[in-house]
Amino acid sequence: MSVLSGKGALVTGGSRGIGKAIVERLTSDGAEVVFCYQNSSEAAERLAKETGAHAVRADLGDKEDLRRLFAEAEARLPGVDILVNNAATAEAQKPIADLTDEEYERVFAVNARSVFLAIQWAGRVMRDGGRIVNISSLNTQVPAPTLALYVGSKGAVEQFTKVAARELGERGITVNVVSSGATDTDMLRGANPPEALELSVTYTALRRLGRPDDLAAVVAFLAGPDGRWVTGQNILATGGLFV
Repeated sequence: MSVLSGKGALVTGGSRGIGKAIVERLTSDGAEVVFCYQNSSEAAERLAKETGAHAVRADLGDKEDLRRLFAEAEARLPGVDILVNNAATAEAQKPIADLTDEEYERVFAVNARSVFLAIQWAGRVMRDGGRIVNISSLNTQVPAPTLALYVGSKGAVEQFTKVAARELGERGITVNVVSSGATDTDMLRGANPPEALELSVTYTALRRLGRPDDLAAVVAFLAGPDGRWVTGQNILATGGLFV
């Protein structure tokens, strides 16, 4: 029997990159999965067909879309056992002095508020012994210019994780963060020139960029039975970047 047979999972931002790999891994491990996407409808439909997961279009910066996503997950899944908060935006990469109120509100709505509301929802409906995994970034520990909104919103997620681990622990629910390093996705390549990626490889102990399935494997461990004694932690899944 597959390790996640009979489990229900919601994955946000599941149509591409790391999220896609997580959907593929959780379904291959036996879970029934609902995932959301915003713009990549063709990719989402293809992934749903390949894996048997159910795709829901949702803008995570919109509270009504979030409520609809949660309702769809409750209706489609045998129960809510796993929540993976993967969706994020890396837009508005500017110096702090140049950022607008609208950019601040948008990035924090998608990257932080949606995670907070998802954890809040999961705390109400998740079955005992469940798993919450939030995706963050090594950039919260190695910040760089122009990333204030991104690292600030991800830093909030890391703190939500610690508090939620304390609050939900009595029910056997674990809450953890997986922080990625330089992972080979469209987002990474769109935000960095090739020479920056080559430099990342030289600073990485394992001497390559991460792959989405590298992150999915760590998420699968935390979501599965072997992750039962790990909670409130930030797992740096970076291949040894900046060791």
